[in-house]
Amino acid sequence: MVEAEQDKHAGPEGETELKRVMGPGLLLLFIVGDILGTGIYALTGKVAGEVGGIVWLPFLVAFVLAAVTACSYLELVTKYPRAAGAALYTHKAFGLHFLTFLVAFAVMSSGITSASTASRAFAENFGESIGFGTGAFGVTTVGLVFMAIIAAVNLRGVGESVKMNVVFTCIELSGLVIIILIGAWALTDGQGDFARAFDFSDVGEKGIFWPVIAATTLAFFAMVGFEDSVNMAEESKNPTKIFPKVLLGGLVLTGIIYLLVSITAIALVDADSLSEGATPLLKVVEAGAPWFPLSVFGIITMCAVANSALINMLMASRLLYGMAKENVLPAVLGKVLPNRRTPWIAILFTTALAAALITFVGAVPALGGTTALLLLAVFAVVNVAVLVLRSDTVEHEHFTAPFGLPYLGAASCAFFVGPWTGRDPVQYLIAGVLLGLGVALWGGTVAYMKFKGKTPGIDDAEHLAE
Repeated sequence: MVEAEQDKHAGPEGETELKRVMGPGLLLLFIVGDILGTGIYALTGKVAGEVGGIVWLPFLVAFVLAAVTACSYLELVTKYPRAAGAALYTHKAFGLHFLTFLVAFAVMSSGITSASTASRAFAENFGESIGFGTGAFGVTTVGLVFMAIIAAVNLRGVGESVKMNVVFTCIELSGLVIIILIGAWALTDGQGDFARAFDFSDVGEKGIFWPVIAATTLAFFAMVGFEDSVNMAEESKNPTKIFPKVLLGGLVLTGIIYLLVSITAIALVDADSLSEGATPLLKVVEAGAPWFPLSVFGIITMCAVANSALINMLMASRLLYGMAKENVLPAVLGKVLPNRRTPWIAILFTTALAAALITFVGAVPALGGTTALLLLAVFAVVNVAVLVLRSDTVEHEHFTAPFGLPYLGAASCAFFVGPWTGRDPVQYLIAGVLLGLGVALWGGTVAYMKFKGKTPGIDDAEHLAE
């Protein structure tokens, strides 16, 4: 906390131990690569099941919601250009260690549910593409094996490198470009029914509003990831100047891609067929380009979701390790391998939680929806933190969110957290169990520290997000 206060009036570059290697191009690739992935590949069909042909509309609403909150993140990351995130902003705004812990643990839990979503999506695409591992037992088995491989890579110490991110981003992007090109080909060749994308009659007797809201709770999972970019602030060149254009540009780019993909999907495959199963984009390829080898597109999909899983499990294990080192979780979670210097207990713990979710929850919409639920709650806190920190001035220039947007962001994120959106109750159960486990570990640690005569708490919230 002392270090954070010292940095309050630091210049935009600030003092950092990290090497500033990311210019606008690499930062844009990082942001686009972090957003693209499991959501659009796995949940397009489920969104179509909620709203029929206007499958693109929930993605548009999710984009607007993400863009509003992104402005709040931009104000904070350009004001405090540190490798931190929601935990630091919460601590600066409210100064409550328990609230900071809850935010940090919610972010960690969202990483685990997101990785579990990716694992199930990987297994289902593996079964469809390879023809092996289909059925509930097969999908669960493949998903668990996949998660074990992710854990092994994590234990070995393979981190996020810029080159790897570029490669996987290109793979993820190529799959979506293929879908868009197939749509363009179908349009010029007279195939498909693009009028379906603008048929508002399929939403049923409830009207448009509530079905779109329910579908947006799923579609929002496809837009998360932009918030991870704030952790790259100390590795970016001149972050206070490049972040606003790059982050908003990355969101707009991915939003356009998602709209084109969803319109193509519903034009080539009707909503009922698209909503069946967990491999909607494979159905689009099969319908629009039957000559295209499905196994190749399946591999592209698996690469995209594998990248999402690895990034999220790396984040979750390191965040858990950081909380253990700050004496807010059991110290055993902070142990590292002597040679590899990787937090092996934290990796095993987060992998065990992910394995339990894959085994006992399983459904991709439930896991993806839980990720969105946790992050929407965090986003609501961040939007309020912006308003609280408006009175904290810094010497350098920084981005300022238009006056009304943080209010709109806080209200809209809080709205989408509520049960009135039609959110599956199991998502609250999953989130509650994960956060309850965290609070129990926190309470036990606090009691143990007090028994030992030590002072528990988060002395420097920046460590929680690194």
